[in-house]
Amino acid sequence: LERFHARQLRVSPHVLGHSKAHVGRVVAELVSAAKAQGLQPGPLALSLRGDFVRIGSAYEQHKVRSPDCFDILVPLRLPPHLEPQPRSADGVGPCGAFVCGLRARDGWTRRCRPFAEGFCVELQGRSHLSSGLVLRWFQGHLQRCLGAVRYRLRERCRVSLSACAGHPPTLRILPCSDYVCCHISMAVRLIPAIPLGDALYLTALPPEGPRASLAPEALWGLNASRQEQRLLGWLKEQAPASSCHLKCLQILKGLRDLRRQGLEEPFCSQWGWVLSSYILKTALFSLLLRGPLEAWDERFLVERLEDLVLYLRDCLRKQVLMDFFLGNTSIPEAVASPRFLREAAPVNLLSAFDGPVLELVAFQLLSTWVQAPHIIRMCSSPRCLRPLPAP
Repeated sequence: LERFHARQLRVSPHVLGHSKAHVGRVVAELVSAAKAQGLQPGPLALSLRGDFVRIGSAYEQHKVRSPDCFDILVPLRLPPHLEPQPRSADGVGPCGAFVCGLRARDGWTRRCRPFAEGFCVELQGRSHLSSGLVLRWFQGHLQRCLGAVRYRLRERCRVSLSACAGHPPTLRILPCSDYVCCHISMAVRLIPAIPLGDALYLTALPPEGPRASLAPEALWGLNASRQEQRLLGWLKEQAPASSCHLKCLQILKGLRDLRRQGLEEPFCSQWGWVLSSYILKTALFSLLLRGPLEAWDERFLVERLEDLVLYLRDCLRKQVLMDFFLGNTSIPEAVASPRFLREAAPVNLLSAFDGPVLELVAFQLLSTWVQAPHIIRMCSSPRCLRPLPAP
């Protein structure tokens, strides 16, 4: 396992640092250009707030294999007289989805209608902010600003923007000089986000997963990435200096990806959805706060990794793994969970999956752990490795 982590999963801090710095500069240029183009958006349009938020494994120290994919939240600004009012979408969308109503400070008037017609949809007789319409506006707005960025960066890299229906646009960066020592082609997913305060954001639900067809354009997901980063920072302070909790997460992600190579559809996709990185990270959070953090010293890597596998297997068999932040009142006080999260309804992350699928994933997960040395030897050669799907 140590050799597998060192040779195939561990990302060079030097290369990762260069990649993150380059991504940050390019995204800053694009966001700045997009904000400048919308400096006078008028009272009836969206605009960019001007900042961006780095999220995901590359910024949480559990990225695996290569620093070639990044996630960036791009906060948007609603017209000054409108405020978001999110609420659970129970009965309308999948578990954990939200709808976003809008409140006008001075009451809804005729001047609000153009914005509602451009960015809202009707749902259960009420007007709600549409994640699909916001996403399409965001893609078009960035595409119009790309020319200025491409011109300013032409000596350092080539940039392009690609979009797939229902998904956030992806900024592709190809270095063309010695500015980046690693010369890695990078894909940066730019995710438009509606700020709610307390470092919480609404983002569009991706049209994927077992219940994708049930997600109309009015639905949003709640993004609590900043709270996850705070929790990871707190755990780093409390755990031993040689704690292996992030290494356990990296190895489990690596074993999941190796096992996926031998699976056939449709179970291959189901395997990836059930054992998503978010679900693996949620299981790790839950397990970490159950016992003494001293037990996660690197000397006990195999024992802790086995505990994580068995805990996740039990969750799959019981068909219950609760979201760590939504409705959780036992989060350490040092993490300062916002009131909106604490008072939200608890969400079972496995509720969207059928029982037989979860039972099969649980069986395959335990089998993967038991056969881990054999799977690593058989599937880790360059001839066996095949490209993983883009984020």
